[in-house]
Amino acid sequence: MSQLDQAPDHIKLAVDLIYLLESNEVEPSVALAALAIVQQDLQSKVDNN
Repeated sequence: MSQLDQAPDHIKLAVDLIYLLESNEVEPSVALAALAIVQQDLQSKVDNN
């Protein structure tokens, strides 16, 4: 069992997202802009619950 298998879910998700972005050669500035939108959307959902 690897250390990643034992990591918290948010770490596993972060690693998956980094892999997805890098394997698709997404420019870091584009990824950051997209992640800002995702963060706003998710924060809105958290705030409304």
